[in-house]
Formats: sequence, structure tokens, C-alpha cells
Amino acid sequence: MKTMTLDQAALLPRWRGPIGLLFLMAFGMPLAFATWQALLNNFVIEVAGFNGADIGTLHSIREIPGFLAVGVLVVLLFMREQVLGLVSMLLLGVATAVTAWFPTYGGIMLVTLFSSIGFHYYETVNQSLQLQWLPKKDAPRVLGLLLSAGSAATLLSYGGIVLFWTSFNLSFNTVYMVTGGATALVAIIALFAYPQFSAPHPQEKKMVLRKRYWLYYALQFLAGARRQIFVVFAGFMMVEHFGFKVHEITAIYMINLMINIVAAPAIGRLVGRYGERRALLIEYAGLIAIFLAYGGIYWFGWGVGVAVALYILDHMFFALKLALKTYFQKIADPKDIAPTAAVAFTINHIAAVGLPVALGLLWLVSPAMVFVLAALLAGGSFLLALLIPRHPEDGYETILSRPRSSAAPAGPDTL
Repeated sequence: MKTMTLDQAALLPRWRGPIGLLFLMAFGMPLAFATWQALLNNFVIEVAGFNGADIGTLHSIREIPGFLAVGVLVVLLFMREQVLGLVSMLLLGVATAVTAWFPTYGGIMLVTLFSSIGFHYYETVNQSLQLQWLPKKDAPRVLGLLLSAGSAATLLSYGGIVLFWTSFNLSFNTVYMVTGGATALVAIIALFAYPQFSAPHPQEKKMVLRKRYWLYYALQFLAGARRQIFVVFAGFMMVEHFGFKVHEITAIYMINLMINIVAAPAIGRLVGRYGERRALLIEYAGLIAIFLAYGGIYWFGWGVGVAVALYILDHMFFALKLALKTYFQKIADPKDIAPTAAVAFTINHIAAVGLPVALGLLWLVSPAMVFVLAALLAGGSFLLALLIPRHPEDGYETILSRPRSSAAPAGPDTL
């Protein structure tokens, strides 16, 4: 397969260039993953009879490959990043396609592990390729567009479920096979239709931990713990507490996606204009309020309308996560991007491995306290985000360090 530099790739038609490939990957991956996520709670409750502790265990197992994301560095000794990303997408698609073939507790755990390996290795490599292939000045805008493309693919999956689940009496197996197969097909096309793109800075092939990236590591750790609570328990609450059916909870996901398709590009432009610190402070402040309100559903008996509104708001704030990516792109040594993406993914999943099991047990006692803990984690993230400079760069990673260039303000940063 032909290898091209990014400068040479600029002569290719747009759809065959690096950014075209990123958009194809952004569209292809959610076809399988979004369907798996939309059907999961109903599948495990209706088919396997899972309770809160079981779902917590499942998600802990699902996060093990994320915790071991540094293993990507070993694979990269033998395989290019681009190839690894697409092979991982292929694994995710195949594992999703056969999910309903294993309707037992042990079978669900096993197939989830394989799909998770595909998902987490794909995400690790995809983030690295995005930050290597996108110019810093364009990264927030393009990342917003990539989020929008992913939302469009997810909307396609969810729309099919909402429109055809009851009218065609679809089974879990049919939906998993179609969407997982679609992701696998996109991965195969991308493997053979695109040249190998070579970034200008060769990447380190060993684990990189740098003291000056400490704030990025800390924000990744808290983001992983906080996001895991939402992913595991917010959707589970909708099914267990309010009795949502497959097509009903998928309809909520669709509303989220239609909002994100429009909002994500605008958010990317806003991050580029106003900076990462403001974006992250807004995200974390909003999440504090949302998680406390989730607790209010159990404390005060708030109804299904409040739960749906909170779920939609949380997804809107989630698009602001691209600011953490561009913050790292600005402070990183270019050769550190691939190894740090792997390390960051591992750090992001440290809490995710053990937290769902522990919180699954807490859920049996007090669901509201699970969401209070998430609010506390968001509060910690807010405090740490105050340390991000208005103009971060290599050597000026936090407001506690001294800027190297005139682009960064010498005096105190302001909001």
C-alpha cells in the first residue's frame, strides 16, 4: 500500500486525503457502537435479567481494554497507526454483529470484552491521528465537524431503530448484525481505498509520562470517572426507574444527535475563538448542576420529563470535550502525541475499571448518591481547569509555569 506524506496527500481529491479518511472513520465507527449502546440496557435486562450490580460488572469488564490502552504502543512496533485504527474498527463491527448470539451472562461479558478492545484501541489511535494530521489553527473547527459526522451516523442507527423496531418487529440479532456489519464494511473499504499517510513527526514507540503534562493527566482521570457514571447509570436509570422501551430511549438519543449535528461545529468554532479554559469551565459547571439534578429525581420524585431534559443537556455539554484534545495538542511535543494518547486513555480508564462494580453495589442502596459522587468529580475538574492558561503552549502548560513566547500573556490569566 502506497505511503504518502501529508504534503503529498494535499494533491489528492479531498475524499481520499487524511481529513477525508478521518471523516469516514468518524462516520463508520458509531454505526456499530451507537447501536450497541442504545440496545444494551434493554438487551441485558430483558434477555439476561441483569440488575444494577450486573450492569456495573459488565461495564468494568468493558473498560479493561481502555485501562490497557498503553498496549497500543507494543502493537505499533509492528503495525502502522492508521492500519491499527482500521483493524480495531473491524473488530468492533464484527463483535457487535454477533452480540445477540451470546445471550447468557458469561457470553455477554465475553463478546463485550472483544468489542471493547476494538472500540478502545480505535479511539486511542483515532485521537492520535487527529492531532497529528490536523493543523493547530484548524483543529477545533475540524474536530467539531468530526463530532457532527459521528452524530449523523449515530442518528442513522437510532433512526432505523425508532422507525422499524416495532413496525417490523425487529430482533436484537437483526439490528446488531446490520449495524455491526456496516461498521466492518466501512473499515475494510478504508483499509484498501486509502494510502498510508505519514505525519511529519515520527512518534515515540514507548510509554511517555512527562511531568509538564500533569494537568492534562489529572483532567483525563476525572473525566473518565465522571463519564463512566453517566454512561453506566444514566441510561440504566431510564430503563429501570421509568421503564423506557428500546424505541423510546433511542428516540431520546436521536434528539441528542440532532442537536449535536448542529451544535458541534459551532462549539468547535467557539473553542477556537475563546480558548480551552472557558470551554472546559462551562462544561464542568454544567455537569455539576446536571448530576445534582439527577439525584433530585430520587430525592424529590421528579418525573420523566426532568430525566429526559437532563439526559439531553448532558449530551450537549459532552461536545465540549474536544477542548481537552486541543489543549493537549497545544502543549505537546509533536512526537509525544501517539504515546501520550495511549497513556491518557489508560489514565482515563483507571477509575472506570473498578468504579462501576463499586457504584453498582451503591446503586442498590442509594442511586442518588451515585450521581452526587459524579457532581463532586465534576467540581474537582472545574477547580483544575482554572489552572489552564488562556493561551497554552509547549512550556506554558498551566498558569503556574512561565510562558515562553509573546503569544501567551505574561501576567495573570483572566476568564
